[in-house]
Amino acid sequence: MKQLMLGNKAFARGLYEAGCSVVSSYPGTPSTEVTEEAAKYDEIYCEWAPNEKVAMEVAFGASLAGKRSFCGMKHVGLNVAADPLYTAAYTGVNGGLVICVADDAGMHSSQNEQDSRHHAIAAKVPMLEPSDSAEALEFAKKAFELSEEFDTPVIMKMCTRVAHSQSVVETSERVVPETIPYEKNIAKYVMMPGNAIRRHPIVEERTKKLAEYANDCVFNRVEMGDTKIGIITHSTSYQYAKEVFGDNASILKIGMTNPLPVDLIKDFAAKVEKVYVIEELDPIIENHCKQLGIDVVGKELLPILGEFSQNLIAEKLGVKTPEYKKLDETMPMRPPVMCAGCPHRGLFYTLSKNKCTVLGDIGCYTLGAVAPLNAIEMTLCMGASIGATHGFNKALGDENDYKVVSVIGDSTFMHSGMTGLANVAYNQSNSTIIIVDNSITGMTGHQQNPTTGYNIKGDPAGKIDLEALCRAMGFNRVAIVDPYNLAECDRVVKEELAADEPSVIISRRPCALLKYVKHNGPIHVEEDKCIGCKSCMRIGCPAISVKNKKAVIDNTLCVGCGVCQQMCKFDALQA
Repeated sequence: MKQLMLGNKAFARGLYEAGCSVVSSYPGTPSTEVTEEAAKYDEIYCEWAPNEKVAMEVAFGASLAGKRSFCGMKHVGLNVAADPLYTAAYTGVNGGLVICVADDAGMHSSQNEQDSRHHAIAAKVPMLEPSDSAEALEFAKKAFELSEEFDTPVIMKMCTRVAHSQSVVETSERVVPETIPYEKNIAKYVMMPGNAIRRHPIVEERTKKLAEYANDCVFNRVEMGDTKIGIITHSTSYQYAKEVFGDNASILKIGMTNPLPVDLIKDFAAKVEKVYVIEELDPIIENHCKQLGIDVVGKELLPILGEFSQNLIAEKLGVKTPEYKKLDETMPMRPPVMCAGCPHRGLFYTLSKNKCTVLGDIGCYTLGAVAPLNAIEMTLCMGASIGATHGFNKALGDENDYKVVSVIGDSTFMHSGMTGLANVAYNQSNSTIIIVDNSITGMTGHQQNPTTGYNIKGDPAGKIDLEALCRAMGFNRVAIVDPYNLAECDRVVKEELAADEPSVIISRRPCALLKYVKHNGPIHVEEDKCIGCKSCMRIGCPAISVKNKKAVIDNTLCVGCGVCQQMCKFDALQA
């Protein structure tokens, strides 16, 4: 049956049709929907893991048991999962093991723009790159076959445009292969030095075989057109090149980007007059071609930064496109902002008012860095806020005149914060750690996590008690505050900063967008009392604006949290 399908949904359908049995992932845009869609199939066991490393280890264990398994993550998540990945490349697999990594060229929702192809090259595992939804489905199925044939994990690299665009796919029935019996094999699966050193030559030999396979495989194809121009490309860049050139160029579409073919590229280059390499981010295909002695044009014309587009390729390669294809009009920008009623707003206002140096973390609360709150001063990676706060305080010691705190979300804390917190407890820096617990993984679209008490399907699950966990880790001072209560937040922040020992503050209030949260009626403005002082504007709530020097509340946005009401000294804001 043919149907229009999102790239990530098509990927999940491919997992289903391939007979995948176990899925373990950590949510991260633009990869999240693969696992969410897979969870809709009752035949597949799906879970959200605390982080990507755990997810990959779960998938590896399922593979070891002889079942086809999968784990998914965004590009920075692969950094976290690199430890098991690089060694799983040595052990190989039992049942097929497929890993999705979704890159984010253009950094729509990410803290860097890394190119995950480097991980595949360094780990010495094959990588496939679909260019549309149909290929996402088919490549997912073939990735399991490739994994089992070559005894290797296989990475499927998605990107924002393929993951979140729709195209036509043709679905088929689920086929579950027989479970591959697990057999004890210490030399293969126990990677202590004596065994690992014997596995490395197997990995190198496998890479040679895969490179030969890449010369004539279903993932790479040649589309001959005008031979004056030859284009070697991959992923969404293939789609852009086809729209710009049509049949006015010959194209070698690379669907298997590691290892790259040799003979196929040489043969293609010999058939055309001039070769262009079109690839987003780093010049990996380009450098490979140059190592083969092929004269190609690539990054001297095309940027190494950001996403490509049809217009960019046409402009850089000097192709005139029809006027209707151009997007010359500047699209109005919507600045990122915390939602009306966001529980983090009151806390950040308190920290800003107390002139705290806030080292932040990865989540929707990272928006505490933007105006008008301007509270967060550092964000590095998942969990880094705690370690950085400890290091900051240890470095300055008694000379420390800063009020340094770390702010980390509940999901991020479970992902990578616990080890940092253990370090604070063990090495005893006078640090204040604030866990902003909004009862969900907010930034990636409301996924459950180990602190919520529900699993990926919304069924009751194990629930980690943050307060008990922090006390068990050695913290004597663990305070809980309601971020809607500004006076309480102010009091507790002052107390914990003044304490002469490590402390944890848990700022607890469910995300305002959760369906089960019942809100108060909207705040209204008593115009005769409002003097236009704009104090209420200091929290950056999108429901508040000023018109004719008076505060205005947008009733369609306001959830009646009352934070602005507590800031008004003239009682102009009333529930």
